Amino acid sequence: MHPPLRSRQPFRVVVCLLPALAVVWAGYQRRWMSDDGHIYVRTVRQVLAGHGPVFNVGERAESSTGTLWQWLLVLAGLPGADVVAAAVYGGLLLTAAGFALAAWGAARLHTGASGGPLLPLGALVPLALPPVWDFATSGLETGLATCWLAGAWLLLVTRPRALATAFVLGLGPLVRPDLALVSAVFLGAQWLSARPSRRAALAGAAAAGVLPVAYEVFRMGYYGHLMPLPGVTKEASSSLWGRGAAYLADFAGPYLLWLPALFVLAAVLPARRGGRPGRAVPWVPALAPVVAGVLCWAYVIKVGGDFMHARMFLPGLLLLVLPVFVVPATRAWTLTTVGVGAWALVCAASLRVPYEGLIGPRGIADERGVYVRQNAAAHPLRHTFAGFRGNAAYAREVRDAAHTGAPTLFLARTRVEGAAPSVSGAYATLGLNGTVVPLDGAALDPIGLAYPLAAHSERIAHARVGHDKRLPDEWIVADRGTGDLPPGMDPARVAAARRALACGPLAELRAATREPLTAGRFLRNVGGAVERTAFRFPNDPVRAERELCGAGRR
Repeated sequence: MHPPLRSRQPFRVVVCLLPALAVVWAGYQRRWMSDDGHIYVRTVRQVLAGHGPVFNVGERAESSTGTLWQWLLVLAGLPGADVVAAAVYGGLLLTAAGFALAAWGAARLHTGASGGPLLPLGALVPLALPPVWDFATSGLETGLATCWLAGAWLLLVTRPRALATAFVLGLGPLVRPDLALVSAVFLGAQWLSARPSRRAALAGAAAAGVLPVAYEVFRMGYYGHLMPLPGVTKEASSSLWGRGAAYLADFAGPYLLWLPALFVLAAVLPARRGGRPGRAVPWVPALAPVVAGVLCWAYVIKVGGDFMHARMFLPGLLLLVLPVFVVPATRAWTLTTVGVGAWALVCAASLRVPYEGLIGPRGIADERGVYVRQNAAAHPLRHTFAGFRGNAAYAREVRDAAHTGAPTLFLARTRVEGAAPSVSGAYATLGLNGTVVPLDGAALDPIGLAYPLAAHSERIAHARVGHDKRLPDEWIVADRGTGDLPPGMDPARVAAARRALACGPLAELRAATREPLTAGRFLRNVGGAVERTAFRFPNDPVRAERELCGAGRR
């Protein structure tokens, strides 16, 4: 005889909450702020200072990949909250909320409104992985992505007919542009589950698209691009399958991820052939996150992965385990949970990436470990770089120049007094640069995450993934310099760069991002966004001048 439903509820609640509590504990133990998280912070500071959503005053560049995350941080900063703390601890709370929503959704998927013991099968997989602990904080949009993925799926399971569900499902591109894939799959699953009338389907499509489409029109008119600038500089439409496969191996190999996958498949496949690991579940909401997760992983592999170990695979991983995040305590699921639990204990206790010096041979980094070492701090939130002299010296020099008010242009290997209208620094560690350069100065990065000129330069072959743009100093001096040239710089190359900047697509790029934003400029930006986003120019100023201005033009 089964115990009464009410007597089972406390146990079910505990099982659903335990993964959230566990990820809070693990994430807090490894709390930190990434340099890319500080990129968000500078844009938020610019908004709060009244300069608009820009990285540098006078240039409209969208450096924030996660649009919703940026604006949530703005809301957190409006009453005067510390933006860095909000990014770190807000991300942790959103991660925990995502785990709780995932458990709730899986419980409803498997048992509906009925009671019954549950086991945290799928939850054990992310909880066992150190990268999940790391990116529960980091200041990036990962926590928001976790919460949105789980919350959207919960609505798909429980309220597939609601317009509010369609609205939430459509937010994926604003959480991260690549999560548009998830929105598309989930909206398709909603249609299959609800089978709405034509009018209801049109209403759902309108609800799903209203905010993403409105923001895309704003993006095209305000920034002049189809996507955030990091998508341009990282060539988000490219295909680098070999590099992406290596990124997958870098994630799946060290943690033996094939083991929990085999355990789950061993339980699921017999059920598809007529076995009984649990009661039948609705196939559409069960299959949708798996399809979405596979597509997310395929896209990450296609574009060549990332330089941060595991980061870009985490949303897809969560999607893949959502249908079994918690499962009924049947015999088959119990045996599967025991097997996955054994792997999880070994993984959490001892499996780590085998990097020497915290960066692997392919340039993929244990990003948290890098900043722990460089800051000589267990929990680096505000980066001092006490363990890395190069960054610390640069920060000190820029702050000294800002304190004295002397206009200075800082380049990779030199500084030139009076060579810029304000304190301007070109430095590849952009979060640091954005922190130390005053809001009214120019924090430039030769990689192009927040600098349109660099983002549209040609890719460098065989460079580290995510860092394969490197704008030569001659371009920066031509674009931003006002005084004498730095010692050793070729005047002819600077002159060629200046002429190229006044020609064709480069001149239009500068106008689109720097001219006053009139109604006419907004419309021209919208009309030219496709061509402008696709435009690239040679790194060599002489060749760029020849191609953009014509061989005989001077």
